[in-house]
Amino acid sequence: MFFVTVCCALLVLGMGLGLFIKAWPILAIKPLAEILFSEIWHPLKGEFGMFPFITGTLWVTGIAIIIATPISLLTAIYLSEYAPKRMLEFSRPFIDLLAGIPSVIYGVWGILIIVPLVKNHIAPLFGYISSGYSVLSAGIVLSIMIFPVIIHITVEVFQTVPRELREASLALGATRWQTVKHVLLRKALPGIAEANVLGFSRAFGETMAVLMVAGNMVKTPSSVFDAGYPLPALIANNYGEMLSIPLYDSALLLAALVLFIVVIFFNVLSRYILHRINLRIN
Repeated sequence: MFFVTVCCALLVLGMGLGLFIKAWPILAIKPLAEILFSEIWHPLKGEFGMFPFITGTLWVTGIAIIIATPISLLTAIYLSEYAPKRMLEFSRPFIDLLAGIPSVIYGVWGILIIVPLVKNHIAPLFGYISSGYSVLSAGIVLSIMIFPVIIHITVEVFQTVPRELREASLALGATRWQTVKHVLLRKALPGIAEANVLGFSRAFGETMAVLMVAGNMVKTPSSVFDAGYPLPALIANNYGEMLSIPLYDSALLLAALVLFIVVIFFNVLSRYILHRINLRIN
């Protein structure tokens, strides 16, 4: 059992090492800073600037987290503290079902509903002309995809808070909302942070739905109504095609390595933050 456990843990190291070996040819001849911060992506000329793809990923993921976090948190608070138990049991299968829907279905739904909504209503409202295929559309679709992850974990965290803490707060004259604000959220803060980090990790690496609605234009977005080209979409669109171009294969695997490192970094950072929060609470 120890051997199997170690092998599972070493999978992460093996994946990272494999990506690094495949990405080494381009790293050996081009500075990493030039690759990460250059805006020129022209494989036929040997230019592999990834800055537009990195910023596109950050735009889409940031929008998704900004939309999903408050909605998911308020939904979890309602289901855990205000809704009848029957409502919680009725809604839980539907929330779990959202997590099981294939991402291509979300992408098609985004094309049919979100893209026209952004094009015809949201963008004109702010004085912009947009095709609808934008980082905003991708962020909205992505936020809906991570709803079930954040809601499910947050509800479970709320249910682990002892009932006696709520009753003690109410017995001292606090309202239900004051109890939620000062007792429940404070005690459940580490779990809430963990739920949002897991949602971020899911959003950062999502491919199919984002690919279908982001616009996939190689440029750095300057507003939420501009088209973007996230890193996962770059890899999915191009890997396996035109790999006869020198260093193209290596550049795409370097993009995969960047995704891999960023997700690991935020997971490690979340563990550190949770540790600090636990020390402060205890």
